[in-house]
Amino acid sequence: MKLKAFLKKTLVSSELDQKLDRIKNPVGSLGYDPWGLNTDTNKIMFSLFSTIYDKYFRVETHGIEHIPSSGPVLIVANHSGQLPIDGTLIGYAVANREHAPRYPRAMIERFFPTVPYVGNVLNQLGAVLGDPTNCAKMLDNGEAVIVFPEGIRGSGKPYSKRYELQRFGNGFVRLAMEHNTPIVPVGVVGCEETIPAIANIKPLAKMLGIPYVPVALPVIFPAKVHLNFGKPIYFDNEELTEDQVVRRVEKVKKAINGLIAKGLEQRKSIF
Repeated sequence: MKLKAFLKKTLVSSELDQKLDRIKNPVGSLGYDPWGLNTDTNKIMFSLFSTIYDKYFRVETHGIEHIPSSGPVLIVANHSGQLPIDGTLIGYAVANREHAPRYPRAMIERFFPTVPYVGNVLNQLGAVLGDPTNCAKMLDNGEAVIVFPEGIRGSGKPYSKRYELQRFGNGFVRLAMEHNTPIVPVGVVGCEETIPAIANIKPLAKMLGIPYVPVALPVIFPAKVHLNFGKPIYFDNEELTEDQVVRRVEKVKKAINGLIAKGLEQRKSIF
């Protein structure tokens, strides 16, 4: 706690402190919410990450006003880049917007909480184990939740399949229906080029008990990133066959594909 207090005093300006205090979030006396998000940790990381966001990846956002000012929302995006850089950039963009900033929660793979220290830090930054029960409880609590329906199929794919959406899980649509939650599609362009991998060493990944081991340079390239947020998609909660649910998933997937195409058209070069 002493270290955190020192870092906050050293790194977080009074202006940033006041800005992030505007974000409504039910935290206890020690600054934690029911899922482990810590306000001081977010302020410290926000201060450290601002230069990376603005200067390294030079992120451009479009349509971020489509995320509701309050209430539950699923922010659904394409996944890529070997590391969860895309989720971090989306989360920063939502928390940093001028009108009605929010602390979004990210659904993460079961692997991350097993990594010493990393899981704890991610938890304090708002990440939560990607379990339907966790997601349902957060939506009931009115949270903004970042979801990557491709999972590791998207983040671990080789560069040869860049910007090709992989199979989506169906659970996010069912959650949106059951909890009367809008879905805001997001097209992320640029993260595919941050850590381009030519292959995945599956036997080694299995031996180490991790999702994948990419064959890539140990460098995060400063690719310029475009985030395009689409208009909310609403689905009624009605009895549907699995095929009907899949058609709704495909509607979201089509929207994300369109936003990816828009981002690819916007960028002048990879860097």
